[in-house]
Amino acid sequence: MPNLNSGPMHTEAGFHSQPVLLSLSEVHRSLVVPSSAGFFRKLFAFAGPGFLVAVGYMDPGNWATDLAGGSKYNFALLSVVMVSNLMAILLQALSLKLGIVTGRDLAQACRDHYSRPVSFLLWFICEIAIAACDLAEIIGSAIALNLLFGLPLLVGVCITGLDVLVVLFLQNKGFRYIEALVIALIFVIGGCFAWELVVSRPDLLGIAKGFVPSAKIITDPGMLYIAIGILGATVMPHNLYLHSSIVQTRRYELNAAGKREAIKFATIDSTLALMFALFINAAILIVSAATFYTRGRNDVEEIQDAYKLLSPLLGVTGASTLFALALLASGQNSTLTGTLAGQIVMEGFLNIRIRPWLRRLLTRGIAIIPAIIITVISGEKGTTNLLILSQVVLSLQLSFAVFPLVMFTSDKLKMGEFVNGLTVKCLAWFVAVVIASLNAWLLVQTFRSWFAT
Repeated sequence: MPNLNSGPMHTEAGFHSQPVLLSLSEVHRSLVVPSSAGFFRKLFAFAGPGFLVAVGYMDPGNWATDLAGGSKYNFALLSVVMVSNLMAILLQALSLKLGIVTGRDLAQACRDHYSRPVSFLLWFICEIAIAACDLAEIIGSAIALNLLFGLPLLVGVCITGLDVLVVLFLQNKGFRYIEALVIALIFVIGGCFAWELVVSRPDLLGIAKGFVPSAKIITDPGMLYIAIGILGATVMPHNLYLHSSIVQTRRYELNAAGKREAIKFATIDSTLALMFALFINAAILIVSAATFYTRGRNDVEEIQDAYKLLSPLLGVTGASTLFALALLASGQNSTLTGTLAGQIVMEGFLNIRIRPWLRRLLTRGIAIIPAIIITVISGEKGTTNLLILSQVVLSLQLSFAVFPLVMFTSDKLKMGEFVNGLTVKCLAWFVAVVIASLNAWLLVQTFRSWFAT
């Protein structure tokens, strides 16, 4: 096994023989993990990547489904939020294992395994998905700026696009600074919704029952549609590419024992972070149910509507403001991680390097231009439709990331002793098929509704 510190490129058993550029080479293996440290110190050293990934599970694109689920069906869809999160925990664990064991991110692994035309097609599809996800995050942040400060949506879109400068500045300082900012914003979101939970006074017994799956979710067409929306939008394809790369920012022993330890601590980090994402998504649904469903407001689906109604219905000053603040933190966090994912995907699939600032400007331009056009033409209604479209595009791309990930981590030639066991392999393929089926169904229903109108 070659030492990844020996140069700017490396090869790995089980893949094609051509050398590959290191994933995120500017920060690759830049954070030292002390070999003689105790459990908690090592856990702290590995902590961070999981929270960057968790951002994608609480981005503005998820808020609409959570709001609709709570306002229409009370706490019944909490079980769907929980199942979605369990699926995410499994897939992210496979992603980090791929990066640690093979020294490749998912994009690099795809490039090595597939032919050049197939690899190029996967790259193109993934770039569209990242642009769509970035689009949702930019619009979400612009809506938050509009709600908080009254800024026109067009101005908010332009301001949000400037966050690329923050990423460049922090990455030059060190990867820990990016992780620290992301974690701080996550705790801002968590703090806002913890307070919202207190003031909305939800029924605790109802919440507990909501986490128990109900057959009605399958038999009620309206409930099933929102449930599939929650499931389908939960796992973001770019998170799988992102996680397989950023776990390689840690410097640990490259032998079997070192990799096994890295997988253990990275999995703990990822699981804890995703459980926090579960709290955020569940909190949005619970606040929606406790505020809107209990007062007969079953029509609240859009972020702007929730903002306008929270304070008046709860009778608490500041409830709407904290909601918008959490949305702003969510949107900014998501754009930070989205720029990193864009760099990883381009460099991994194409095996080329361009300057990070140029890559991020390209990513921003692809997302901002359609957002500006739609905002100018259609205003607030157009941005809502654009949010929906972005989630449809993400659904189209998801399986192109999930299936290769499961296949690679189940391949003994690539993974050696770390290959998926029979139980994990069966669970992973089951999750991959379920996600693909649900997304296909959701796409069919979405297109039907479009053509019907």
